[in-house]
Amino acid sequence: MVSNMYKGFNTRAVQSGELRDPKFGNVTTPIFETSTFIYPNPVEGAYIDHTRNEPYIYTRWGNPTTQAFEDKYAAVEGCEYALSFSSGMGAITSVIAGVLHPGSRILSISDLYGQTLYFFNKVLGDMGIKVDYIDTDRMNELDFDQSMYDAIYMESVTNPTLKVPDIKSVSDHARKPIIIVDATFASPYNQHPLDLGADVVIHSATKYIGGHSDIVMGVVGTNDREIFNNIVIRRKTFGSNPDPIQAYLALRGLKTLGLRMEKHNRNGSEIAKFLRNSDTVSMVYYPDTDIGKKVLSGFGGMVSFEIRKDIDVHKFLRKLKIPMVAASLGGVESLITLPAETSHSSLSKEERERMGISDNLVRFSIGIEDSEDLIADLENALKE
Repeated sequence: MVSNMYKGFNTRAVQSGELRDPKFGNVTTPIFETSTFIYPNPVEGAYIDHTRNEPYIYTRWGNPTTQAFEDKYAAVEGCEYALSFSSGMGAITSVIAGVLHPGSRILSISDLYGQTLYFFNKVLGDMGIKVDYIDTDRMNELDFDQSMYDAIYMESVTNPTLKVPDIKSVSDHARKPIIIVDATFASPYNQHPLDLGADVVIHSATKYIGGHSDIVMGVVGTNDREIFNNIVIRRKTFGSNPDPIQAYLALRGLKTLGLRMEKHNRNGSEIAKFLRNSDTVSMVYYPDTDIGKKVLSGFGGMVSFEIRKDIDVHKFLRKLKIPMVAASLGGVESLITLPAETSHSSLSKEERERMGISDNLVRFSIGIEDSEDLIADLENALKE
């Protein structure tokens, strides 16, 4: 494996983790599409599966292509250990099952990704794990008793109202609980939660890390070997490991994360400014807040905005030429959606409104197209 000891983010993103064998002279990491390996491997200097510190035996346990992605991710995240999964939810469920046990209690922000909320509400109770919820603002005010909890769960930027938890202050305040952060919306380019005091960071690699809307994967990072080992056991047992082809695509996508995020960040800032000056938009959500400036190095390509109630939001969507109306986010192409009809459709209208999610709230995943074209498209679609 190529060393990850580089200073620059883009150098680490390109060079770290690559599995290059001088006997072949390969430049990129091969796809090891094999279910099993010769074991025990008698060859001196055989490559080692980092989940076991022994040669590879079976792809559900570990695979060279998968590990190359994990090593590259660890280099850009700045963590000691990393593990990838077949989806972001595979990562979340394995982490929770790995660090908590029957009788545990977790405090979570209430503004959660819909499937995470479902897992917490419908599944954890059956596992004997209690979940309490707190608004992001109250979390930031440290208005909770940290001694009551075994874990605290946050998202780096919430979906879809883009609130920003103060991970640093919460981590400093909460010495006892394990701090878990889903940093999907931030990406490893805009935030390193472990440096802010978190114990575990989770990403849906489907989003910014993969970056091209062509994979479904998750990844976890930590500096705690015991936590890592517990998560390894869950992945191996649950069978939530990614296919090597998916890992290869994630490995390739990660190489350009820094370049893509620079464009996402610029586009997001410019479009948020445009929307804030639009008479047809009543509210704009973008994480360039005081807390956002404290815990994020960039604000990303996610902008949510509420169109005036007298404007037909579906007509607005139909008039757009560039963004496609589709779920997910973080790809090079712009996507747009209504959270009330997608990510939060399982909630009642009253529950959504308590979370600030109106029927006219639009979530815009801004791609890397040129901002002047995107703004012109929005301007035309917003015309009354």
